[in-house]
Amino acid sequence: MLATEQKYYSTEEYLELEEAAEFRSEYRQGEIIQMVGCTPNHNLIYGNFYAALKYALKGKPY
Repeated sequence: MLATEQKYYSTEEYLELEEAAEFRSEYRQGEIIQMVGCTPNHNLIYGNFYAALKYALKGKPY
């Protein structure tokens, strides 16, 4: 096995890459980590689920 060297990015490099990226990612202590499920459709589904749950629990003692 070949050991791969981890590349660390500056905040400026990360922001520059993120602007042009097809997928969203997180920046953690110099590492760029791809975020899972961050698409407009995913956000729409999540928002609809949250609204339905909030409506279903309205007036309940939860």
